[in-house]
Amino acid sequence: MVSVAIMGHGVVGSGVAEILLTHKQKLFAGLGEEIHIKKILDLREFPDSPVAERFTKDFEEIISDREIRIVAEVMGGLHPAYEYTKRCLKAGKSVVTSNKELVAAYGAELLEIAKEENVNYLFEASVGGGIPIIRPMNQCLVANIVNEVAGILNGTTNFILTKMIEDGMQFDDALKMAQDLGFAERNPEADIEGHDACRKICILASLAFGRHFYPDSVHTEGITKITLEDVKYAENFGYVIKLIGKVKRRSDGMIDIIVAPMLVPFKSQLASIDNEFNGIMVRGDCTGDVVFYGKGAGKLPTASAVVADIVDCCNHLKQRRFLYWADSKESNIVDYKESVWRMFARVTGEGAEQKSREVFGNINVNTKNGTKRIAFLTESMTYGDFLDKAAQLESKGVKVCSMIRIGEL
Repeated sequence: MVSVAIMGHGVVGSGVAEILLTHKQKLFAGLGEEIHIKKILDLREFPDSPVAERFTKDFEEIISDREIRIVAEVMGGLHPAYEYTKRCLKAGKSVVTSNKELVAAYGAELLEIAKEENVNYLFEASVGGGIPIIRPMNQCLVANIVNEVAGILNGTTNFILTKMIEDGMQFDDALKMAQDLGFAERNPEADIEGHDACRKICILASLAFGRHFYPDSVHTEGITKITLEDVKYAENFGYVIKLIGKVKRRSDGMIDIIVAPMLVPFKSQLASIDNEFNGIMVRGDCTGDVVFYGKGAGKLPTASAVVADIVDCCNHLKQRRFLYWADSKESNIVDYKESVWRMFARVTGEGAEQKSREVFGNINVNTKNGTKRIAFLTESMTYGDFLDKAAQLESKGVKVCSMIRIGEL
């Protein structure tokens, strides 16, 4: 029997407990021994829970219990999750987590501690919910040199954009629907401003390139400025708009990493991923493009990934799984203004098309209501050059209403 503790009994934590209880026989058959929930840490009380007597409000009960070999940290947030995780690892307990914020902020440090203590720190559920992505990248694609990872990493924003694309809903209405259906928090800032997707692409980049990428070093934009007009113009050009987290290693060794709305071509595998689903593309030198698809959030999908890590830890109680990246304060990240893109722009003003051609040169134009309101696609240029040209266009009396990168995905 392997004794485990669960820290947090919210949506994911309760799902972990549920799976461990309801799938007890299946897990025993696969593992050869029982996984026993010994403690559940939460400040609240759950008298109706089938394991109500195992709840505790005291973290020290988990640390001091030598029988507890594995701890599932599903509290969320940085503190006290960081302190608790660090102490568990130093006490010789393996830790599994769904906490993307913690892994993105302290992953390198916690992996180093796990290495020193010969225990495991696993976080399959931190990216993509129930989609297997960490383990496949770390094991199945190990023979590949991964040069690029890109994907739809946030189900809330993808749901909102899907409603705008398919149902013609305004952003605010789509956000309210997402909140009513439980896909968005009451305070949706982390989702709609891109912070959640940023943490996830940092984890994937760290795994792909072997050094820690910190969220505050990644240029991040959300979807709050996307309008229904942008969506319709994009469709006319043969694209859909998605919030994309993307990291790519350039030929000079520099890393290009960003989170931003992008125009994704209809032919891309990511274009058809709708609603709350996520899709992650990994581009390897041997395999080419491999796409992972599924529900990126939710109680049981995320909990299933946590339980899979628990089982993995049970199978490796006396040895460490090789999952590691180094810390690094040196930045080889390309300044976002030096990154090269084709761009979509929506502009309005007298003589908009003629003036846009004068400034941007060869552009692909789509007009609406004459020549005062147009959208166009540019050729490739640095984002800084695009901003300079947009400023020139505005000096000619043409307002730039939207500017969105085109993702070559």
